[in-house]
Amino acid sequence: MGFFYEKDRAHQWRGVIEEYRKRLPINAKTPVITLREGGTPLVHAEYLSHLLQNEVWLKVEGANPTGSFKDRGMTMAISKAAEDGAKAVICASTGNTSASAAAYATKAGMNPVVLVPQGKIAMGKLAQAIAHGSTLLQVKGNFDDCLNLARELSENYPVALVNSVNPYRIEGQKTAAF
Repeated sequence: MGFFYEKDRAHQWRGVIEEYRKRLPINAKTPVITLREGGTPLVHAEYLSHLLQNEVWLKVEGANPTGSFKDRGMTMAISKAAEDGAKAVICASTGNTSASAAAYATKAGMNPVVLVPQGKIAMGKLAQAIAHGSTLLQVKGNFDDCLNLARELSENYPVALVNSVNPYRIEGQKTAAF
């Protein structure tokens, strides 16, 4: 029985970093922080295929652990932050980034901090970030003001910035095309 279990397990999706290791900027010292993101299905778009007279398939990124394509990039950003010894991460967000950052940071044993525009975000959009123990800080202004503050804090304090300005986020997100 153990043989079949191990055989089946060998074919389970391992997450973006393990599946695309050769295409990502990681090394032997990079700890892999994963929630098994990225193994999302393709669905045939019959109507679009008919309309365009060509096969159209859609990637269902909502099937990622926090319901967003941002998990693909966050696994990389958090893994590289862990490699650098980060104990906390910060992001500016209006929803999906905060959910992903919080889930992956918590998995890595880091403290997630989320900056949100004061009074402009419905609490439901932050439910996952709250559930994963994020420290939420409201900032007077808009998203750009939050991002500027997050950048400043990451430059002056030992906290890793995990917004999409982080190049490792982009490296992970590109895997949707593989």
